[in-house]
Amino acid sequence: MKFLEIARKDLKAEFRTKQMLNSMMIFALLVIVIFSFAFGNEASIFIPALNRKITDLLAPGMLWIAFTFAGMLGLSRSFGGEKEEGCLEGLKLCPVDRADIYNGKVLSNAVLMFLMEIIAIPIFAVLFSYDIKNIPGLAVVAILGTFGFIFVGTLLSALTVNTRTRELLLPVILFPVLIPVILPAVTATGAMLSSGDIPDIAGELQILAVYDIIFFVVAQLVFEYTIED
Repeated sequence: MKFLEIARKDLKAEFRTKQMLNSMMIFALLVIVIFSFAFGNEASIFIPALNRKITDLLAPGMLWIAFTFAGMLGLSRSFGGEKEEGCLEGLKLCPVDRADIYNGKVLSNAVLMFLMEIIAIPIFAVLFSYDIKNIPGLAVVAILGTFGFIFVGTLLSALTVNTRTRELLLPVILFPVLIPVILPAVTATGAMLSSGDIPDIAGELQILAVYDIIFFVVAQLVFEYTIED
């Protein structure tokens, strides 16, 4: 369980300053607040203008835009910080399997993402006047979608760490790969926000689960090659 030590190291360093976590939370909340002004509905606490049906169609996509763009801040620093501080070579020299480095980074990134989502979702519900009744269903969608985002994002973050323009390159190569995650996640989130049941989104959950498994396995096999100089 050496990957737990790597995750503990990253989280300990992060919680000492909370720099990245605060940035992710603020960014996600800003996106949600801006969208609430732009696409509010008659029940919104800000503006009474737009039709509720239009908002129901747009709101799940807004939520996942906030998640993915805020999460991108954390992913870009996942290996970038190690590179800048000269710690990446130390990680490579550790007597652990290279996959443990990946798993540790995945775990630390997941903790930060879930903390951000725990704060963002209630604020989203208030601003868009949602009474979320199926909280377990929404949690399942968020967990599967977030892990899919992290599995791929952590791998590509390691792949781009040695490039000069990694902050620009990572989103360019990541977002096209995330399409199979974003589409079912948005659809399933919309169903959960409209008081749907888990059986109603069984197909979307299967897609997310298969995507997660495939990219987790692929990452275990190829990660050691992605961080080579």
